[in-house]
Formats: sequence, structure tokens, C-alpha cells
Amino acid sequence: MFAKGQTVIGYMEQLAPKHLAEEWDNVGLQVGSLQKEITGVLVALDVNEHIVDEAVAKGCNLIIAHHAVIFRPIKGILTDTPMGRLYEKLIKNDIAVYISHTNLDVAEGGMNDWMAEALGIENGAPIKDIHTEQLSKLVVFVPKDHHQKVLDAVLNAGAGWIGNYSHCSFNIEGYGTFIPQEGTDPYIGTPGKLERAEEVRIETIVPHTIRNKVVQAMLKAHPYEEVAYDLYSMDLKGRSLGLGRVGKLTEPATLGEFVETVKRGLDVESVRVVGDLNRPIRKAAVMGGSGAKYYNSAIFKGADVLVTGDIDYHTAQDAHLAGIALIDPGHNAEKIMKEKVAEFLSGKLTEHKYGTGVHASALNTEPFHFM
Repeated sequence: MFAKGQTVIGYMEQLAPKHLAEEWDNVGLQVGSLQKEITGVLVALDVNEHIVDEAVAKGCNLIIAHHAVIFRPIKGILTDTPMGRLYEKLIKNDIAVYISHTNLDVAEGGMNDWMAEALGIENGAPIKDIHTEQLSKLVVFVPKDHHQKVLDAVLNAGAGWIGNYSHCSFNIEGYGTFIPQEGTDPYIGTPGKLERAEEVRIETIVPHTIRNKVVQAMLKAHPYEEVAYDLYSMDLKGRSLGLGRVGKLTEPATLGEFVETVKRGLDVESVRVVGDLNRPIRKAAVMGGSGAKYYNSAIFKGADVLVTGDIDYHTAQDAHLAGIALIDPGHNAEKIMKEKVAEFLSGKLTEHKYGTGVHASALNTEPFHFM
């Protein structure tokens, strides 16, 4: 059985929710339809005609890519132009294209965490915070004999995280009163009579993004016809998510030694380097794509070096004067996402017993040759 398009994208958005994307970004479905069975998924960094040919050859009718195939508004699709031919080929082969860009960069366990792991950066925190979770307080009253079942349901749905502590809750025993009215089928009590039931008040923290999921899990586990619960908005903020990662290296190194780590970890043949190759590197920052403008943020977070692509001449000079080293492995270093996303989606589809295959593109879309 093949998975529906919306099912596949549902899994993708568990990894990289769309709301994490920056306002200027164009993410989501850009070509085609998800209202179909997905025979195969091709995960690519970029989308060009060669990638479409690869998708056709591998029986894939959905491409999930990092870089947008449509970024700016288009006024027409002319099939005698390079981009027009690309759109035509996608549509003729009934291949949908879904983009996960800055949302994948920001997401925990996404692009920048993969790059940080590859470089030996421990406990990486964002270089630049761009999204702070809004929190709610969930309060629900549960009959004593269902307390553990309901508590497990809401915590397993993702409630109860405070910092690095999970399953946080507060539970108070007391009595609830109610009179079941005519036509009701109460779990406890008799219609028309006042009931005094032993109940437990459960309190826990719920991130705004998963409120509906947690509430649905709570209602499913709760035995009452009418569940008494409250959701309170809180001034307290949750996790901060953002671009890039900065943290201590597992093993301190010189800049020259760290350059070799970058080349191996990001699978690049050469890099551009700014700084003294003998300087010690204890804390490093990495940002996929074009992150040179964030070098001051990396300095503020204590980084000795920033690894990012597309560094221009004047930014390199300014960063050097400011005292931070730079390593530019190129924008294409983000290709690390191909295997990682394919592995994640393949695991989800296999877990739910779908026959949809997932392939990491084998093509290199690096536009530069290094001579």
C-alpha cells in the first residue's frame, strides 16, 4: 500500500513544521498535487531537469527539496525557456515538488543540527533566535481510576517539557460535583442525582504548536462524556529555535586541523579559510547556506570560527578584523540533508507499513568546478 501525498508531507512536517520558516521564505507544495498515492519520494538539495529525470527513473512522483523551484512570483510559464521546460517536465510526469527550506534549517534535529554533528559541535544552540515557543497551561480533572491513563496520554503526546526535563506535571486529589441531566450516559453517577466523585486535577505545560494534538489525546483517554479542562495562555516562553548552531568542539583543534574536519564531515574537496591556521578552536559555529552576515552573532555566542557558505570579500575582511575565523565549504554543503531526510521519511513510512520508497538523490548539483 502506497502512502497518500498528504501522509508523506505530514511526516515531513513533523521533522520541519512549516510555521518555523522565515516570513520571506517560500516553502510547502510548489508544483503538482498531493491528492494521490506516492509511489516514491526523491529527496534532493535542488531541483533541475536532471533531478526530474532521476525521479522518473526511480519511479518517484514526489520530490522533496531544500531549495525552492519557485521563489519569486512568475508571470508566465514559457516552455522554450530553461525554467519553463523544467515546470513542463514536472507536470507532464505528474511529479509534485515540496520545499522544506528555512523551516528545516531552524528545526531541532534538522539541517543545522546535522551539520553541527558532522563537525563535532556538542550541545549546539542557535546562533540567531528567530522563533520562541508560546506555552499554555493545561488543567484537566480526571476520575481517580483513570488518572494515570490520561496523564500518560497527554505527556506522551508531547506535553510536560520544561527545558531539558520531560514528563513534568502537578497532580492534586480532590472531589468533583455534578448532576447528570436527562439523556446523559455518565461514567459515574445517576441522571438527576448530585454526584460527588474522587478526581485528580492534572496540570502540565503544552507548547502552542501541539495543543490540538495533546487535547485530542486527552479526550480520547478520558472516560467522561463531557470533559472539564482549561487551557491558559502563559507569559512564560518555551524553547528558542533559530538559525545555525554554536557549541564547544568534542576535541579542541587548531583552525588548520578543524578545516580537515569540515572537509570530511561535509564531504567537500576544498574550502576557503579566513584566519590564522594555527589559532586554537574550542567553540565553533555552523550555519547552512549563506550565513556570513551572522558572524557578529557567532562572536557574541563565543565562537572562535564560523562555518558557512557564500562568504563575500568585504564580510571576510570585517570578520577577520573582528577576530573570528571563517570557513566557507560552499552552499552545496547542505547536501547533507539528502540522506538525513530520506532516512527519516523511510523510517516513518516503514513504521506505518507503507510501500512508498524514499531515495536520496545521487546527483551532485554543485554549480562550481574547483580547479
